[in-house]
Amino acid sequence: MFIDSVRIEVEGGRGGSGAEAFRREKGVPRGGPAGGDGGKGGDVILVGDAGLTTLSDYRYRRHHRAERGRHGGGSNRTGRGGRDLELRVPPGTIAVDDDNGEVLGELLAAPERLVVARGGRGGRGNARFASATHQAPRRWEPGEEGQHRQVRLELKLIADIGLVGEPNAGKSTLLSRISRARPKIADYPFTTLTPNLGVVELPDFRSFVVADIPGIIEGAHDGKGLGHRFLRHIERTRALAILLPVDDEDPAAVLAGLRDELAQYSARLAELPFAVVFSKMDLHPPEAGEPAVEAPAAWGTYRLSAVTGKGLDAFLEGCWRQLRAARRDEESAEDPW
Repeated sequence: MFIDSVRIEVEGGRGGSGAEAFRREKGVPRGGPAGGDGGKGGDVILVGDAGLTTLSDYRYRRHHRAERGRHGGGSNRTGRGGRDLELRVPPGTIAVDDDNGEVLGELLAAPERLVVARGGRGGRGNARFASATHQAPRRWEPGEEGQHRQVRLELKLIADIGLVGEPNAGKSTLLSRISRARPKIADYPFTTLTPNLGVVELPDFRSFVVADIPGIIEGAHDGKGLGHRFLRHIERTRALAILLPVDDEDPAAVLAGLRDELAQYSARLAELPFAVVFSKMDLHPPEAGEPAVEAPAAWGTYRLSAVTGKGLDAFLEGCWRQLRAARRDEESAEDPW
């Protein structure tokens, strides 16, 4: 099952308490304070793991606590620190404090790490409180409680090109043809119930990642249909390919509706570069001429058939050129000099 949003409870380990102890040594008749400090509690850390694709491991395991620190001992022995608790998550995971909405961080690649709950500080032993005027203190400190948080984990798949369209636009069929992904394909709406990723391999060792997003319908940004649950996954893409089946009665209206749903969900989605892709060209009669819509903002218009393979090469090369341009723009923005 594909799980892309979970809530978990995390707690750093409690610090160990400081010790109250005094030396008893030969040749030191009066001894002195020798209580060691307590150990620090362990942290709860998210770790990116490229082998994971969903957050399903945390669907039923909600409570996660790191190990507590050990208490200090005599002879100025410091207690052992608690072991950190590592929670492995797929790349693209965002951690949000569920109480105040603060974004704690995100893990874009493996093996990035993010501390979401820090362990408590260990308490000081009585040796720490010795002074010239107070040479036999009996004061010591308990360990501090670890940080406690309710954390919401959200997964946003990381892809280069996002395939967007209404149900039965041919997105899954196209993905299965251009990559080794094998999404479920059928002739009824909402066949795709979860996003699918596929790696497209081109000659000269070139490759990029394509995401197939479940069908988007009117009102998706308000929660209608299935696509609204997965609109977040195309926020990370560099470009979109909007599929318009040639058997649609009004492709221009479909394009306008999809663009409007993207804009209603996120202003960033509306700004992403997009291509217009007429799919299912094998159903288009040759005498009808080439389908077209007015889309001056599109970086390309393509006509293809995932069944016959017609137009696929031109589409994939166009995607590669667009991605190269997008990467150059990103590098220029990061290094303006």
